[in-house]
Amino acid sequence: MSEEGRVPSPAALPAEATAAPEEKKGKEPERDKLPPIVSAGASASAGLDRGSKGQVSTFSSCVSAVSQKKEAAENRSSPAHLVFPNIKNVRDLPPTCLDVRQKQRISMDALSSEMKAPVLPEPVLPVQPKTMKDFQEDVEKVKSSGDWKAVHDFYLTTFDSFPELNAAFKKDASASFNTIEDSGINAKFVNAVYDTLLNTPQDIQKTVLKGIINSLLREWKGPRTKDDLRAYFILLQNPQFNNTSTYVIYAHLLRQIATLVEADHHFLVHWFKKLSQKRFKQLVERLLQFISLRLFPAKPEEFPPIAKCSWWIPSASKVLALLNTANDLVHPPLIPYIDFYNSTLDHIDLMEEYHTWQSFGNSHRFSFCQYPFVISIAAKKIIIQRDSEQQMISIARQSLVDKVSRRQRPDMNMLFLNMKVRRTHLVSDSLDELTRKRADLKKKLKVTFVGEAGLDMGGLTKEWFLLLIRQIFHPDYGMFTYHKDSYCHWFSSFKCDNYSEFRLVGILMGLAVYNSITLDIRFPPCCYKKLLSPPIVPSDQNTPVGICSVTTDDLCQIMPELAHGLSELLSYEGNVEEDFYSTFQVFQEEFGIIKSYNLKPGGDKIPVTNQNRKEYVQLYIDFLLNKSIYKQFAAFYYGFHSVCASNALMLLRPEEVEILVCGSPELDMHALQRSTQYDGYAKTDLTIRYFWDVVLGFPLDLQKKLLHFTTGSDRVPVGGMADLNFKISKNETSTNWLPIAHTCFNQLCLPPYKSKKDLKQKLIIGISNSEGFGLE
Repeated sequence: MSEEGRVPSPAALPAEATAAPEEKKGKEPERDKLPPIVSAGASASAGLDRGSKGQVSTFSSCVSAVSQKKEAAENRSSPAHLVFPNIKNVRDLPPTCLDVRQKQRISMDALSSEMKAPVLPEPVLPVQPKTMKDFQEDVEKVKSSGDWKAVHDFYLTTFDSFPELNAAFKKDASASFNTIEDSGINAKFVNAVYDTLLNTPQDIQKTVLKGIINSLLREWKGPRTKDDLRAYFILLQNPQFNNTSTYVIYAHLLRQIATLVEADHHFLVHWFKKLSQKRFKQLVERLLQFISLRLFPAKPEEFPPIAKCSWWIPSASKVLALLNTANDLVHPPLIPYIDFYNSTLDHIDLMEEYHTWQSFGNSHRFSFCQYPFVISIAAKKIIIQRDSEQQMISIARQSLVDKVSRRQRPDMNMLFLNMKVRRTHLVSDSLDELTRKRADLKKKLKVTFVGEAGLDMGGLTKEWFLLLIRQIFHPDYGMFTYHKDSYCHWFSSFKCDNYSEFRLVGILMGLAVYNSITLDIRFPPCCYKKLLSPPIVPSDQNTPVGICSVTTDDLCQIMPELAHGLSELLSYEGNVEEDFYSTFQVFQEEFGIIKSYNLKPGGDKIPVTNQNRKEYVQLYIDFLLNKSIYKQFAAFYYGFHSVCASNALMLLRPEEVEILVCGSPELDMHALQRSTQYDGYAKTDLTIRYFWDVVLGFPLDLQKKLLHFTTGSDRVPVGGMADLNFKISKNETSTNWLPIAHTCFNQLCLPPYKSKKDLKQKLIIGISNSEGFGLE
């Protein structure tokens, strides 16, 4: 019989898979109750109820297949092409992740002792076959001898079972390594073995895959030891899973990892965060590719029918959620959060995914919205915009029905949020209009300036936003304090009788998101974290809002000098009490008067010491960023959510809310050049060629000034430069004039300069000596 005939069928794996959940119910009642690991958002694994429930292979056939493994070593000399048969009979996974609405993070350290998974006795491991040095020497010998026997034997033995994997890669076979912080695995050895594997002959690579199949078959049942988790951790890093021919095996590996109990997931999460950036990124990219190719296979015949393996994508998404959680636990993260985006999802029916999530929530119906960290910000913007449009249409339709039911003539203005304001009373008029028209906030915005003719085709709306933001954030207005060190605004802690203007700013931000307007606002990232705390307005009005956990990193984004001083206090090696002579009391100046506040009851009488300085720093930061501005931020929070109240907000990270409001800081001037429109010029005209030669040669700060000069913001909309609708118009004036801009229309008016030097000089003067609001 050839080797090909003896390859165990991966289709047999579900035979044990279906039995595992049943057995766990009886044996591990406490472990099933563990709280979830939650990443940027994760939910039910769903979609799992759509698979076939036909006949499955018996476990005895799997055992016989495993018994044939020994024969593989004897037949190495006649390698056969490894064939992975399609799965014809599979059963569905149980739920693998909880609802995105449960926005909490739980570390293993926070679990009570009775909730932690019981530590099972570790089995006695086989004798470690080779050290890393031995393995590398065997590989070197191959170069001269061409004999792969020793290397083949190593791979054959190592990947034969979970105990063999642990024997090979565990730092100390006699140690249990039951902590979450140390997997006990020799990572360098694992990397060396996998890096070598891809350069070995095909029969060795097939031997490894057959060993993995046998291991997965053998290890499916029963509770997990830490050695089992280590084996999963090692197998997941196998680079062979980049090849689509291995996807059936990869899917079953992901399935077994996805259905581990939560306590085991906590171990894996903490082990993942210890990986190098390179290896961690490879894991993420491999999973994203797996999902993409399952959704849009280049060769559909390579995979089982989608109906037969509906659990593939949910399983991969769950494992990605574990990696995403691990990434969020590291500061700074191992990889940027955008590296978890799967651009393939931009091409599926996102609204169907969203409506499935809305309708079924924490049920067993899978939706990518349960794992929002894989959805790009561009895709999320589409979901939010369409959700907004549907709400706008629904409210406008209701207004029309109400009008008709009262036998009144319908008026087109009733379909819009119509703002009529005077330029001289901009803030007060806007506040009055928005207060009177609260019921219309989710209609399309249209602005009219009293005494001025003209239709709002988008320009007047943008001008209203720009002027209002400019006035409200002016230091003389007193609502916000500008911090020069961090180039951002923060809420003034001054007490006042009416916080309605803070609510107005929240409404403005909500309207900007709702109407796809990019605002030139400089809030620190902490603000957006507070804005999503919680992401849905609580029904109980007594529930605190806008309160989130804050650290010195958050304070550093606003007041870097103070944050540095507090960090120095924490690391001070002398006697804090005698040298600093501080108490749990802080002082703030309000309208020229120094006021004191206790950070805790009796704080003025509690000295700060070496023992309690961490508590002092945490209470101080919490006071500055939460308690001292609670009423101001609560009004701001309710204003924003009065417009943007939507479950779609739960899909967003704080950084993504900032990008939706303010745009992205990443500039691509070549993309701007490709999408620019011209009026009076052609893109081949000499002046235009001079312009782009100059602009593309600008340093980043001048490019940002140009963008700010022409659009009112130095940031880019979510959709990229193309969404700016940037236009260059010919200004038939003297070439001695400077360029001018109409920020309401993202338009630059450029005189026909005769030389590149003259154009560069005039352009730099223009963009460097403007307020940024060239409003006409």
